[in-house]
Amino acid sequence: MGVRVPDPVGWLPGPMSVPTILLNNETAIPQLGFGVYQIPPAQTADSVSTALEVGYRHIDTAQMYGNEQEVGVAVAASGLPREELWITSKLNNCFHSPDDVKRAFDDTVAKLGTHLDLFLIHWPLPTIGLDYVETWKAMTELVGQGTRGVGVSNFQPAHLDRLAAETGLVPAVNQIEVHPFFTNEAARAATHRTGSVVEAWSPIAQGAVLDDETIGKIAAAHGKTASQVTLRWHVQRGDVVFPKSTHRERMVENFDLFDFSLTDAEMDAISALDQGEDGRTGPNPDTFDYVPD
Repeated sequence: MGVRVPDPVGWLPGPMSVPTILLNNETAIPQLGFGVYQIPPAQTADSVSTALEVGYRHIDTAQMYGNEQEVGVAVAASGLPREELWITSKLNNCFHSPDDVKRAFDDTVAKLGTHLDLFLIHWPLPTIGLDYVETWKAMTELVGQGTRGVGVSNFQPAHLDRLAAETGLVPAVNQIEVHPFFTNEAARAATHRTGSVVEAWSPIAQGAVLDDETIGKIAAAHGKTASQVTLRWHVQRGDVVFPKSTHRERMVENFDLFDFSLTDAEMDAISALDQGEDGRTGPNPDTFDYVPD
C-alpha cells in the first residue's frame, strides 16, 4: 500500500504562487519555504530579505541556529502583512525540561518580534534522561499563547507512536531528513499514519544530487536543473520543503518549481536512488544526544 500524502489545498498569494497544505490544526502551510540553517547571523537578515523579495513566504529557523533575531529584523523590514507569512522555529535541546519550555519559547517570540505559526521540538534526545513526552505536553500548552501550532522534528516512528499513545495529541508536522539518497520511508509513513505532515530537511542531500547521473538526465529532459528536479520530487510526494541559499539566483532557481511535473516513471527512478541508512547525512535521532551548554 502506498503512503498517503496530503494534497495541496490552495495557493499562497504573492509575486509567485506556492501551493499550501492543510495541517491537522486547520492551518495552511506553504509547501515551499526558505531555510536559514547555517546562515551566519550577520548574513541572515539580508538573505531573508532577498528571499521575501523573490517570493518566499515561509521561513524556517531554530533557537540553535542563533539567527532568530535577524529573521525578525528582515520580516519587520519587509512591510509584508503578517498573515501572508509563515514562520517556524524550534526548541533548543538544552530546554527540554517542561519548566524551561515556556521561557525558551517566550525568548524566541521576543527575538522574532512576532508570533509563530509553528514551534517544534528540535530533537527527541531519547538517551539523555529527559522524557520527550513530557516536553511535548509542555509544548502543546503554547498553542494560542504565541504560536498557532506545535510539532516535532527528527522523530522516529517509535517516538511518534509514544506521543500518540500517551497524550493523544498529534504534532502538526514532523521535520525529518529526506532526500533521494535517504528517502526515510519508515519515518514518513509513521508521520502520515499519525496524521502529521512531513517536512524534509537536507532536501538536496547537501548538494550531492547535483552530480547524480539519473537526476541529471531527468533535469535535461525538462530543461531544469538537478536541484529543481529534486525539489519538484519532494513537492510531488506531498512533503514541505525549504531549501537554503544566500545567493539570489539560487533562491530564484529553487522557487521555480511549479511550471513542470515529473512523470511517475521519473518519480520512481529518483526514489530508487535511496541508499537506506548509508544515505543519511545527519545524525541518527535514536542516538543523537547533543545538548549545548
